Amino acid sequence: MKTNAEADTPASRARSTIIVATVLLMLLPVGLFFWVNRTHAVDPTNVCKMVWIPSGEFRMGTINIDDKHKEEGPAHNVQVKGFWMDETEVTNTQFAAFVQATGYVTDAEKDLSAQDFPNAPAEYLKGGSLIFKRVQGVDPFQCGTSGNLPWWKFTAAATWRTPEGPGSTIEQRMNYPVLCLTWKDVHAFATWAGKRLPTEAEWEFAARGGLKDMPYAWGKEERPNGKYQCNHWQGTFPANDTGVDGFKSVAPVASFPPNGYGLYDVAGNVWEMCEDWYHPDFYKVSPAVNPLGPTIGFDPEQTGFGQHVIRGGSWLCDEGYCFRYRATSRQGLDTLTSTNHAGFRCVADRPAPGAQK
Repeated sequence: MKTNAEADTPASRARSTIIVATVLLMLLPVGLFFWVNRTHAVDPTNVCKMVWIPSGEFRMGTINIDDKHKEEGPAHNVQVKGFWMDETEVTNTQFAAFVQATGYVTDAEKDLSAQDFPNAPAEYLKGGSLIFKRVQGVDPFQCGTSGNLPWWKFTAAATWRTPEGPGSTIEQRMNYPVLCLTWKDVHAFATWAGKRLPTEAEWEFAARGGLKDMPYAWGKEERPNGKYQCNHWQGTFPANDTGVDGFKSVAPVASFPPNGYGLYDVAGNVWEMCEDWYHPDFYKVSPAVNPLGPTIGFDPEQTGFGQHVIRGGSWLCDEGYCFRYRATSRQGLDTLTSTNHAGFRCVADRPAPGAQK
């Protein structure tokens, strides 16, 4: 056993210094690894660029109602207060930042409980999404407007990371709209970002871009000077999209010119989820100032969960069967459903540009 005097000799101190230095050198690469691969802090308010939408009054809906689009009327005057709105639909890059910062797991990435859904087939309890599949020899006009449409297939493991199912990827699609999310998922992103989803009235007011009573976000003509203004279906639906507009599926955000407020893709590309519950007859009773939608959602499939509003149409809308890339187009999406043709953008209640310091 060493005495205190022996333990405090220069040789002993040198050995201790060498041991400490050796340990530090061994730990240094490990520390550098974790430093390089650390989770960087993300300021959610800087995730998406926003533009100011001034307050105003407009005529919501359309007077040109047909049997297939009765939910777009009656036209009625509505006032909305000013708000900020995301310039584009939320992208895969932006949603990935949210997931990295929070560890959030989307609904499509989780299996459902057989106890909660006792009547659901086992294959539908798997995590996944409804994915569009091209089909031949189908007359869409004979298929109705809801229910078991043959071009929709539930695909297990179709998530925001794999939006066409197993084997697909977003590696080369980071500037595309994020897909395969439920209303709960997009609400979680909005809350994290310090924002919210737009009301249906806010969405239509912003989508019109300051134009009055025009059928499209860009004006009166569907294709001014023969140019396509949004990503939608050309060809025979649901068999073949010819891609004359430059795309045969979802397009990167901002692939077409913005509207009068500087918003991109408020027509076509992907449907955009709103805060409101959906009901086809809500316009008949809608308040005139900052309407918030009905108190419960329309539930045509009797799921027990109801539908929320989606607006703007998608890459699947054609001129004949769907024709919902118009400014007044609206429909519902079940709260638990995620698809590869619906996304979202957010709004925020912040001081107007002139009031900011």
